[in-house]
Amino acid sequence: MSKKPIEKEEDIVVAAASMKAIAHPLRLKILCVLSAGALSVQDIVEQVGTTQSNISQHLAILREKGILTANKDANHVYYRIGDSRILKLVGLMREVFCSI
Repeated sequence: MSKKPIEKEEDIVVAAASMKAIAHPLRLKILCVLSAGALSVQDIVEQVGTTQSNISQHLAILREKGILTANKDANHVYYRIGDSRILKLVGLMREVFCSI
């Protein structure tokens, strides 16, 4: 049973740009920790294990590409995966690459 191929050029462009944006080990790790739900920048730093500056740079890239959304609450900024297709892709990636 085959699925319908991507026909619209704009869909291909969006898919390629999204995959390019997430094709970095640290950004993939960020997406994996965010797949469980929204987290503050500090929570992401603690779970991913690098500097806040480094995390902020990668969050900016993911946000710029429309993959993440951010909400400010008092002194904290919370990030979440804003594109359900990316959430599905991260889940599939975990299933394929992280299962024993």
